[in-house]
Amino acid sequence: MSHAPPYPTLTPGVPSAASDITWTDPQRGLLFDQWLAATAPAHGLRTGTLRLASADASFRRYFRVDTPASSRIIMDAPPQQENCQPFVKVAQLMHDAGLCAPGVLAWDEPLGFLLLSDLGGQTMLQVIDKSNPQANLPLYLQAVDALIAWQLASKPDVLPPYDEALLRRELELFPDWYLVQDKGLTIDETMRFTLDNAFKQIIAVNLAQPSVYVHRDFMPRNLMAPTTPGGALGVLDFQDAVYGPITYDIASLMRDAFLSWDEDFCLDVTVRYWEKARKAGLPVGDDFGEFYRGVEWMGLQRHLKVAGIFARLTLRDAKPQYLADTPRFITYIRSTCARYRELKPLLRLVDKAEGIVEPDIFGFGRQA
Repeated sequence: MSHAPPYPTLTPGVPSAASDITWTDPQRGLLFDQWLAATAPAHGLRTGTLRLASADASFRRYFRVDTPASSRIIMDAPPQQENCQPFVKVAQLMHDAGLCAPGVLAWDEPLGFLLLSDLGGQTMLQVIDKSNPQANLPLYLQAVDALIAWQLASKPDVLPPYDEALLRRELELFPDWYLVQDKGLTIDETMRFTLDNAFKQIIAVNLAQPSVYVHRDFMPRNLMAPTTPGGALGVLDFQDAVYGPITYDIASLMRDAFLSWDEDFCLDVTVRYWEKARKAGLPVGDDFGEFYRGVEWMGLQRHLKVAGIFARLTLRDAKPQYLADTPRFITYIRSTCARYRELKPLLRLVDKAEGIVEPDIFGFGRQA
């Protein structure tokens, strides 16, 4: 009987000899060593190959470790900060829906260590040709097919509701973190009235949409490129899934946190999604114009939320890399607000925060 090579002891705060992993908590590093040693034999893990795979905006980290035939992913999710139960539950829902999601091979719930199947090393974002939108259409249509399969599996009372309280809490991240903490503004009575009125309208439009399963971060950064020709896209980062507006995930896919497409490409993919969804019996309505309006208003809610989250990640969590993408969100927010008369007061508020001054068209050509 062969044995996996011994796993090297990790010195807290210092990378181990066999990996780029560090532990700021000595006790957690020791517990991980013990868990890995106990888990490795049953799953053929070559513990000496352990290395960091990625870290995300939360407290989770992901490691990769080889087996004789392939590789596995280990999730390190400290239970004081991360609850893995939603991840495990949604992973099963996705498998039941026919999606390619990580399989949970082992789980130490009290410690927050999970052994997962490995969906590959390249995200859809990494393989996209940003200079040629149409070259990426096949990938986006695969994403659309996965999204429709996920939505068709929807049932009420399985996932938490994306209700008014949650929508409002998310929207308040924008004034709390972006306007006040990042921009240094004081929310006066006039600004508060504008925000409250805009948020009320945004919430009403979004809650009027039919409810389905919502991934909440369905975008190329969280979709894994197929590992074989004709293979399925893998789906990651789904632990915050809820039951809410059908417009959310297509808005997330086409109004991405980390890259932008021109309006023609966004419309093309959204129309194709709407046509396929309608043919599949999903409640997307018979008027694409109305549906697209719903997508835009849903995207606006998401962009206001994410601008606040990125400011919080920078200022509270010392992760400044996220703030570099904030201008993308301000552009999304301004373009949507400019399209709808009822959102013009919010546009003026955002412009004030950004120091944007609209040209005085009546003063054009006026002599000093």
